[in-house]
Amino acid sequence: MPTYEYVCKACGAELEIFQSITESPKRKCTACGALKLSRKIGAGAGILFKGQGFYQTDYRSASYKQGESEAKKKLEDKPSADKKPDAKPPKKEAQGD
Repeated sequence: MPTYEYVCKACGAELEIFQSITESPKRKCTACGALKLSRKIGAGAGILFKGQGFYQTDYRSASYKQGESEAKKKLEDKPSADKKPDAKPPKKEAQGD
């Protein structure tokens, strides 16, 4: 929820009010009680981007990245269940007499 800046046109008081975006603007001045409160247009909050990208994973610690690379290596070294063995087992012949 944003903080809005207001100024009273009757007494000149300036105040900040923390309110929902969907809430209607305040009209009554808390200092003098007049219905002359006006919302100021502000610059808003600045956005600060750090690092090389905008993804959460760009800010992972070095120890996390090291553990992740070790896990990938283990998966690559592990034989896959999808691979079929080169040698086929001998077929059993049915005995029929």
